[in-house]
Amino acid sequence: MRAQLWAGVRLGLPYAVVGFVLSMSFGVLARQAGFSALQAIVTAVIVFAGSAQFAALAVLAGGGTPLAAVAAGTLMNGRFLAMGTALAPSLPGGPLKRALQGQTVVDSSWALANRGDGTFDRWLLFGTTLPQYVMWFLGTLVGAFAGDVLGDTSRLGLDAVYPVFFLGILLAELRSPRSRVVALCGAAIALALVPFTPAGVPILAAAVAALLGLRR
Repeated sequence: MRAQLWAGVRLGLPYAVVGFVLSMSFGVLARQAGFSALQAIVTAVIVFAGSAQFAALAVLAGGGTPLAAVAAGTLMNGRFLAMGTALAPSLPGGPLKRALQGQTVVDSSWALANRGDGTFDRWLLFGTTLPQYVMWFLGTLVGAFAGDVLGDTSRLGLDAVYPVFFLGILLAELRSPRSRVVALCGAAIALALVPFTPAGVPILAAAVAALLGLRR
């Protein structure tokens, strides 16, 4: 248990570094959108879902209502329905205990904890998420308080980090023969819908590829 936990921490460190940059970008953009530093930090700590945070932020920055922002964030996180369904049999305990353990799921930890046989190593999952959560908080903290110094995030190239982050997760899934077809189908669906649909829809639609994995 301890060995798998620390193995997960080591695996999660590269993603934690990327997460630091992403969350720093969120902190900067949140302040520019009118958030206080405390509001930006609390949002990051509670939500801890980059795509949902940026989607909600885009709605608010564009003059949308808080309800519309919540809807956009929920849509972005729709993929966790499929991920949670796949993970559930690998978590011990009753519904409440499994739900609490499931709070540690992020995209990279879910992919890395996948054993490739339909089961997941939960301690590897916990360990992988731990450094990512810490760095997500620290990055938002820096971005929220140093936004004036950092300036335009696109000028620093931070807008390119997110696609690279998800590309890294996709490459990890492609290494497993059992998940390769599903990963490729999901990527193809998302890429095909990006030019034509609102933010969040491509990711949600790509989760349909998980049904192919379930059938397989």
